[in-house]
Amino acid sequence: MLHIKVHEKTMGAKALLKSFELRLEDGEKVGFLGRNGTGKTTLFNLLTGSDTDYDGDISIPKHSVVMATSQEHTHAKTIEKSTLDHISSKLPKFAELHHIITTYPDHMGEDMKKMTVYTDALEEFSNLGYYEIENSLQKLFDAYQLNNDLLDQDFYSLSGGQKRLVELIAIQLAQPHIALLDEPTNHMDYVGKDAFISWLKNTPSSVLVISHDRDVLKNVDRVIELRDQKAHSYPGNYDAYLSQNAWRTSNAINEFQTSQKRIKNIKEQIEYAIARAPRYAGAAGKNPWVVMREKLEKELAHILETHEKPSFWIDQESAEGLNPKMADSYQKFKAKNIKIHNTNKEVSGATVLRVDDVTLGYNDIPLFSGCSFTLSGDDRMHIVGRNGAGKTTLVKAILESAEHKKPKTLIGRGVIECPPSLRISQYEQEIGPELLSMTLFDAIEHIYHSKNVNVSEQTILKDMGNYLFNPQIDRDIPVSNLSGGQKARLQLIRLLVGNPNLLILDEPTNHLDLPSIEELENALKKYTGAIIYITHDSYFARNIGGSTLTLKG
Repeated sequence: MLHIKVHEKTMGAKALLKSFELRLEDGEKVGFLGRNGTGKTTLFNLLTGSDTDYDGDISIPKHSVVMATSQEHTHAKTIEKSTLDHISSKLPKFAELHHIITTYPDHMGEDMKKMTVYTDALEEFSNLGYYEIENSLQKLFDAYQLNNDLLDQDFYSLSGGQKRLVELIAIQLAQPHIALLDEPTNHMDYVGKDAFISWLKNTPSSVLVISHDRDVLKNVDRVIELRDQKAHSYPGNYDAYLSQNAWRTSNAINEFQTSQKRIKNIKEQIEYAIARAPRYAGAAGKNPWVVMREKLEKELAHILETHEKPSFWIDQESAEGLNPKMADSYQKFKAKNIKIHNTNKEVSGATVLRVDDVTLGYNDIPLFSGCSFTLSGDDRMHIVGRNGAGKTTLVKAILESAEHKKPKTLIGRGVIECPPSLRISQYEQEIGPELLSMTLFDAIEHIYHSKNVNVSEQTILKDMGNYLFNPQIDRDIPVSNLSGGQKARLQLIRLLVGNPNLLILDEPTNHLDLPSIEELENALKKYTGAIIYITHDSYFARNIGGSTLTLKG
C-alpha cells in the first residue's frame, strides 16, 4: 500500500532521515516509534505532502485514500466550519454524493442520464454507510466522551484534544486505504482507548500509528523503530519487539566493539610502520613499510566511513537477563537517557494528606460523593475514572486546599486536610501560558523562582543536559516551539524542584518515548514521598502500583 525511500531529509543542520526505507502492506497495522525528536512526525508530513523538501520517493497506489491525524493544531482558522461539516469534508465523496442526492430531484425531471447519476449516487451513498452517519457519529462521540452539541459548534473553537478526537472519528468513519495516526490515545480515558484498540484490530485500513502507548503497541502486527535516521522493522507486537530488540542490540554491540578493536589494531600497526620506514635499507624500490602504511590507512578510512556508534537501548527487564559481560558492555554504550534525581530524602510515616467524606461538583450538582482516603509516607494511589468523572476536579480541590483556600467545587462539609509539612508538586498535561512565551532557559529559571528556590546558571544548564536538551543550542528556544516530548521533559524538571513530599501526576507518559517512560517509572519507584497519579497506561499503573481510587459519579 505504501513504499517510501528517503535518501536524505534534513531539518536545518540536523539529518533526520538518511537511507530510510519503509513499506506498509495492505491491511497491516504498524506501530511506529522512536526517541523524541528523531523525525517521526516529520515522516508523516512527507507522507501527507505537507513537506516536500526531501530527497527520495514515495509510492502509493493510484486512487488510494490517505488520511492523517496530527499532534498539534496550530494552523490558522481560514473559514468558519461546523464540526459536522469538517467531518463530512473528510469523508470520501460524501460532499459530491450528498449534493447529487439533495439537488437532482429538483431538476432532473425525466432526464435518463441524470436519473442514472442520481440512482447510482443513492446506491453508493448507502454502500458507504453515509445514511447511518448520524448514528455512527453518536456511537463514536459517546465512546470518546464528546458532547453531540460539538457537532454544530465551529470546529476551530474546539480544544486541541477535542480536535484530535474529531480527526480520529473522521478517519474511523471514512475507512481510508491508509490511516496515519500520530499519538492518537493521548488524553483518552480507558473506555475510549478500548474503543480505539477495537477499531485498530478490526479496520480493513492499513494503519501506521506513531505511539509509545504500550497498550496500543501490544495490538499491532509489526513495530518499526526510527533509530539513527533509518527504519528498523520488528515483526510482531510490542512484546516481540522487546525480545528482538534485545537480541539485535546485543549483536550490534558485539559488532561495534569488534570494529573498535580493529580500528585500534590498525592504528597501532600504522604507528609501527611509520617508525620502521626510516630504517629501511633495502634495495631500490618502494619502501615496504610505506606500502604497508598506505594500505592500512586505506583500510582504516574505509572502516571509519561506516563506523558510527549506533543508538543502543534495551528495556530494563531484557537488560537484566543479559550475561555479565554483555551487561557491562551495554552500560558502557547505551543511549543517553534522561536523568531524574530523587529530591525527597525524607522517609516518614506521617500523614501528608487526608480526604474525608468529600463531595465535589458544580452548581451544587455532584460529580461524585463520599470520597475518603489518607496518604502517608511513600503511599501510591491511582485515580481511575472516565473523562469527566471528576479526577482533575479532585486534583484541583487538593491543590486549592494546600494553598489554604476552600475549594470552589466542594459541596457539603467534607474535609481535605493538608498538614503544614505538605510540599506538593504537580505534573500537568499542558504547559501554562506563563511559560510558553519564555525561552527554555528563562522557563527553567522561572520554575525555580516560583517555588522560592535559588538557582544558578550552572544548575539550569545541568538540568537541560539531564533531560536531553542541548544546553548551548536549546537554551534560547521558545517553549512554544518545543515538541510534545520536549515539553513533557520540561514538565518533569518542574515536577521535582523544591523537594516535594507529594507528587500529583496527570497522564505523565503522554508524549514521552519508551526509554524516558522507563526512566520515569524507575525514578518514581525509588521516590520516598507519596504519589497520586492519573493514567490510562496499564503498563505504567502496574509498574507504579499502590491503591486504586475509582470515581464513578
